[in-house]
Amino acid sequence: MTTPAFSQAEGVRTLHLSELLKRPVADRRGQPLGRLSDVIVRLRGNDLPLVTGMSATVGGREVFVPAEQVSSFDGEVLKLTSAKLDLRHFERRPGEVLLRADVLGHRLIDVTAARLVRAANLELEQRGGEWVVTGVDTHRRRRGLRELTGHLPHEPTPHRFLEWSRFEPLIGHVGSAVHRGSFVRIRKLKPAQIADLLEDASKEEENEILGQVHADLELEADVFEELDEGLATRLLGARTNAEIAQVLARMRADDAADAVAELPQSRRQPVLELMPAGQRTKVLTLMGFNPASAGGLMGVEFLALPAASRVHEALAAVGGAGSVQSQALTTVHTVDEQGRLQGVVELVRLVQADPQIALGDLCDTDPVRVGPDTDLVDVAVLMSDYNLITVPVVDHRRTMIGIITVDDVLEATIPEDWRRREAAEPPDSRAGNGP
Repeated sequence: MTTPAFSQAEGVRTLHLSELLKRPVADRRGQPLGRLSDVIVRLRGNDLPLVTGMSATVGGREVFVPAEQVSSFDGEVLKLTSAKLDLRHFERRPGEVLLRADVLGHRLIDVTAARLVRAANLELEQRGGEWVVTGVDTHRRRRGLRELTGHLPHEPTPHRFLEWSRFEPLIGHVGSAVHRGSFVRIRKLKPAQIADLLEDASKEEENEILGQVHADLELEADVFEELDEGLATRLLGARTNAEIAQVLARMRADDAADAVAELPQSRRQPVLELMPAGQRTKVLTLMGFNPASAGGLMGVEFLALPAASRVHEALAAVGGAGSVQSQALTTVHTVDEQGRLQGVVELVRLVQADPQIALGDLCDTDPVRVGPDTDLVDVAVLMSDYNLITVPVVDHRRTMIGIITVDDVLEATIPEDWRRREAAEPPDSRAGNGP
């Protein structure tokens, strides 16, 4: 039998869960009792999980062994300090987590990398007489040739243990949920990152992630906007009509229209009737257009002012347009009293201009524009040719009815198989974060 991996560098005592499991358990005289089957910890919010005991197989049953009853973890055999052992069948208490069954058997969220990973091993460290979980190894052990790895064929390739604090555990155990604390760090991820997590998650993991995201209704709506259409439809379909309407009310009208269109026919009208009147009107308007046209692609929230407005007034209007998509605010539009488009000016030009100048003196009075029936490929080519971030959509009277932003065009035109590619992290994305 090989000696378990154990480190005492600089007075720090660490060991790995894989080396503990199935180790023999003996009484204080060395008489064998059984084998260790799991390590039990108590979750403590932001503090590291504390080892409270072990589960051991003794005489064909699982029994609890308190941590203080184990004399040492150092040797190949776990010796008990007492001759007495409670042989009642082990039943976990609320808040207790089994490292092998609950952590190695489930995935974790690597918050730093914004991805779901599976724990291959765990590192424990002794601090102040107590053992705590300090690290996670997310790589499966692979055996390789010395020529490729620098190790002998029988040696496992070493992997670095990452700090436990960078992970959120998806334990999947109801009894410990209240002790896990809230996924506050998850809610600080970008909506697209959370959407990626959901698209890689199992149904149980989906429920746990969504349950945390639901605490921030605005974030929840943003996440649904970023989700793959099929997944968004399935997740929404599992909710009541009122719950669906609550999410759609906070989404961009064009994304909400797409979501309603994907609902079963029998649920569309009831959901629409539960939405706020303003949002319902926008959604119904957008649903009247072909999804592959400019009308089906556009958003209906944009900033339009009279041509006589001053630059400082326009900048103040931009600052107060909190409900308008940020990309749509990269341009300000001037319209007449009937809402007909007169001109377009870029936000950067407003920032650089004299605050007292009228918008009409800065605008492009013959801006590039499209009709609602324009094919989305033509829209994409037009925006590329003219280097546009936005393009206004007008009717036959030149009345402005919507705006298309470059992100909408990219989303609609990127091939489906490209979407399935795992995005590469920019090589300098961690620059400035320290070692």
